[in-house]
Amino acid sequence: MILLIIAIISIGFFAYQVQKAMRLVLIGSPDSRFDSWIPRIREFIVGWLGQKKVLRDRVAGTMHVLMFWGFLMLASDMFDLATANYFSGELLPGFIVGPWNGMVELGYTMALIGCVSALVRRVVFTPEKLKGKSQLEGNAILLLIFTITTTSFMIESKEEPSALWEPIGHQFNQYGLSDGTVVVAYWIHMLAISAFLFLIPLSKHMHLVMAVPNVFFHDTGPVAKMRPLAMGEDGRAIPLEDLDIDSFGVSSYTQYTWRQLIDGWSCTSCARCQDVCPAYASGKGLNPMQVIHDVRDYANEHAPLLLSGETPEETMMQRITEEAVWACTTCNACVDVCPLYIEHVPKLTDLRRNAMMETMEYPDVLNTAMGNIESASNPYGYGEHERADWAADLDVKIGEPAEYIYFVGCAASFDERNQKVARSTISLLKEAGLDVGILGMQEGCSGDPARRAGNEYLFQMLAETNMMTFQELGVKRIIASCPHCFHTLGKEYADYGGEELEVFHHTEILAKLQEEGSLPRVEKNGQSITFHDPCYLGRIGGIIDEPRDVIGGVDVEAERSGRDSFCCGAGGAQMWMEEDSDKRVSEIRAKELAETGCDTVAVGCPFCSIMVKDGLDAVGSDMDVKDVAEILWEQIVAKDNEIQERVANVN
Repeated sequence: MILLIIAIISIGFFAYQVQKAMRLVLIGSPDSRFDSWIPRIREFIVGWLGQKKVLRDRVAGTMHVLMFWGFLMLASDMFDLATANYFSGELLPGFIVGPWNGMVELGYTMALIGCVSALVRRVVFTPEKLKGKSQLEGNAILLLIFTITTTSFMIESKEEPSALWEPIGHQFNQYGLSDGTVVVAYWIHMLAISAFLFLIPLSKHMHLVMAVPNVFFHDTGPVAKMRPLAMGEDGRAIPLEDLDIDSFGVSSYTQYTWRQLIDGWSCTSCARCQDVCPAYASGKGLNPMQVIHDVRDYANEHAPLLLSGETPEETMMQRITEEAVWACTTCNACVDVCPLYIEHVPKLTDLRRNAMMETMEYPDVLNTAMGNIESASNPYGYGEHERADWAADLDVKIGEPAEYIYFVGCAASFDERNQKVARSTISLLKEAGLDVGILGMQEGCSGDPARRAGNEYLFQMLAETNMMTFQELGVKRIIASCPHCFHTLGKEYADYGGEELEVFHHTEILAKLQEEGSLPRVEKNGQSITFHDPCYLGRIGGIIDEPRDVIGGVDVEAERSGRDSFCCGAGGAQMWMEEDSDKRVSEIRAKELAETGCDTVAVGCPFCSIMVKDGLDAVGSDMDVKDVAEILWEQIVAKDNEIQERVANVN
C-alpha cells in the first residue's frame, strides 16, 4: 500500500507535468512533419537509439550512451520490482528469464559505469564550460542513478542470482547481506526511482520524454533550407501577387510551430551548440543554448495566460533579445552538432522576419544593403549594366543559352578582389571546353542576404525574377562560386519553380574536369596549403573533398575543418552589418588558420576570402588567401608562360 501511494504520487506528478508541457507545445502553429516516414524512422534508429550525434563527443558521449542504453536495458526491472517479481515470475516464459536477468544486470552495470564516470568528470576534471555554473541539478540526477544501480545489486543478491547471467548479483550473494539490509536497499531503490520521476519534468532531463518526438519529427528537407512565407497546395511558394497573409515571421510564442516548441523541452544543456557558435565565441550576446532555454522558460512562466488562449505582453524578441537575434551568422553549426536535432537558427530568422517586415525594428545599417538590393539587385549598389564588365575581354557568352550558366554572384561581379576569382573560374571552364555563359545584366542577386536578414518579401521578389530569366533562357545547369548562391539556387529555389535546376559549386565541376583529364592537377612546388571550409559549402552543402581535390590536397588541416569548420563571420547577412572590433569572428578563424603554418589559405567563397584576409591582417599573419580556382588557373598560366619562353629561346 505504501508503494502504491508513492507510485500514484510520483507517476501522477510526472504525468501532470508531461501533459502540461505537451499542451504548451501543441498551441504552436501547424507544421507539416508527417511525411518522409522511411527517412524519419531510419534517422530515429540511428540518431536516437544509436546515439549517432551524441558519440561525436567521444568522452562525454560514451558516458551518456552507457547510461542511455543501460536504462533501456534495465527499464523492465522496475515493473518487476514494483510487482513483487510478477513480471519475471508469471509473464515471462521460463527460458527467457535467464537472458532477461542478464540484460537487466548489464543495463544496471552500464548505467553505473556511466554515472560514476560522469560524476568524476564533473567534480574532478570539470570541463571549462561547466566551471562557475551550478551543477546541483546534474549531480543530483547522477547520484540518483548511482543509488538506483548500486541498490539493485543488493536486492538481486537475495533472489538466487545465476552465476552465469547475473555475476555481480551472485557476487553480492556471497557476502551474505542480511534481510534487513536488503529491505532497506529495496526502499531506497524505489524512493530513488520516485524522486527521479519527480525531477525529470522539472529539469533538463525532460529530454528523456521529449527527445523521442523531437528526433522523429526532425527536418528531413535540405540542410538549412528556409521556408517561404506561404506554401500552396501544389507544394510551391505562393507567388507574391497572390500572397495574402496577416503577419510575417514570429513575434509571439504561439507563432512558433509545435515542432519548434518541442525543442525547448528537449535540450539537455550539454552546451555543444554553445561550444561551436561563432557569435558566442567572439563575445557577442548570443548563446544558442540559452535561446532554447528561453523558449521553455517563457512557456512555463506564462503558462496560465498561454493555456487560456491569451497573449502575454512580453514578446519572444524581448525574451531572446535583439542582440542575440542579430548576432547569428546562420552557419548552422549549432543545429549540426545538437544530439537531439534541435533547430536553433529558424527561431532567430523567424524573429528577424517579423522585425524586418512588420515591426521595422532592425539594425539601421542594413538599410543600405537592402535598399541597394531592391533598387540595383545587388548589395553594393552598382548598376546592373556593370555586372559583366569583369568579363569584357574573355570572349564569353553573355545572356545567351549555354549548357552551363556561371552564376557569378554579386561579390564576384562587383568586388575587385573577387572579380579575379570569376575570371579564373570562367577561364578554367573554357579551357576545359565547356559550353558556358553568364547572364550579365540579366543576373540578379540570388537573395541570400535579404533572406537571412529577414526580408523574405524582397527575397521572393528576387527569386521569382531570376526564375523568369532562367526559364526564358532555358537554363538547366548552373555553376556558382559563391556557396550562398549555391545553396540558395540549388536548395531554396525549388519552392519557386526551380526544382529541376542542377546547381554545382565551381569546385565540384573543377574536380570533375581534373578527374576526366580536361584540366591538370595542381603542383604545389614547395608551397604548403590549408583550406578553410565555408559553412554553406562544407557543413551545409556537404562539399568537403572536392575543393581539396582541386588543389591537390591539404598539407595541414586547421584545428576545425570539414563539417566542423569554424565560421568566417560573414553569413546571416553579417557581411553587411557592423561588428565590434574586439568581437570579430574572423580573427578567431584567422588565428586557427595561421597556426597551421602554411603559406596559403585556399577558400571557396567570396565572403570567406574577404573575411579571412581581414582576419589574417588583424592577427599579423602574411599568409596568402586564394580561391581554389585562382590557384589552379595561376598554375596553368605559369606553365603557358614557361612554354612560350622556351619557344622564344629556341627561336
